[in-house]
Amino acid sequence: MNEREINVSFFRFEDLRIYAKAMDYIVWLYQQLPNGDVSDNQKFMQKSFLRSAQDIALNTAEGSSRNRTQFLYYLKMAKSSVRECVVHTEIASRYGILTEEAKEHSRNELMELTKMIGSLIASLQRTSLGYGHNEKPSDDNDDLSIPEPDDFDEMI
Repeated sequence: MNEREINVSFFRFEDLRIYAKAMDYIVWLYQQLPNGDVSDNQKFMQKSFLRSAQDIALNTAEGSSRNRTQFLYYLKMAKSSVRECVVHTEIASRYGILTEEAKEHSRNELMELTKMIGSLIASLQRTSLGYGHNEKPSDDNDDLSIPEPDDFDEMI
């Protein structure tokens, strides 16, 4: 076995650091939001917040199985979900659901996620223009071949 060989998941999106980071954020968010007796307004806000956080991971996973153009679209949708989470973070903070420390943690995680997604978008756009690692420009009708995990370290 080659030193550079790594276990690669059957579902390749699980190898993306963006996906892992989004999953960590979702778990953290579940731990921060109160469960139990909360008002209907709080329940609605919490559901909406969690849905936006989940959409980051869901759009990344969905797009990864598509062609390059569609993957870029889904990554941009994931980035939109990050921005939704920024708004939800502010609402939750003003509503007293998130402490100031939790608000800052949330914002820092979301800033990192948006940078990671932006880097992957830029890298995919470069490779589609033929500027990537010895890769010819892809035909948008072909399935997107996600680069090996080592390549992601350079992208993100």
